[in-house]
Amino acid sequence: MKVSEVMTRDVRLIEPTQTIREAAKLMAELDAGIMPIREGDRLVGMITDRDIAVRAVAEGKGPDTPIREVMTQDVKYCYEDDDTEDVARNMADIQVRRLPVLSREKRLVGIISLGDMAVSDEARKAGEAVAGISQPGGQHSQTGGARH
Repeated sequence: MKVSEVMTRDVRLIEPTQTIREAAKLMAELDAGIMPIREGDRLVGMITDRDIAVRAVAEGKGPDTPIREVMTQDVKYCYEDDDTEDVARNMADIQVRRLPVLSREKRLVGIISLGDMAVSDEARKAGEAVAGISQPGGQHSQTGGARH
């Protein structure tokens, strides 16, 4: 399965000059724990609720601190045409739960989470099971007379 089949496409972005208060407020509105940061048309970082707690609050930075001071600049990402199994393995290796998804032209097109992949994988497995159960014929057919 391809990343594009399960990723979340509706992604809000924030600027590095905005404040951590603005980031936290937007994260609360979206019920999201991560926000991609853009400068112009480039993805320049990510900010998580953990970044706000550990890099800002724990260090005594105020709510008007620019995101740039606490964001993660080393952005890991995947491509929309990558295979979800490969991406899940990579996410486990680098110990992240979410990744931004880029087109091959390096434009942000979505975000994928381990949860997105788990739900889609379960749906696929359930679909395969139902398809297998629904196949007609065979010795188990209930048409005709019963044999004892």
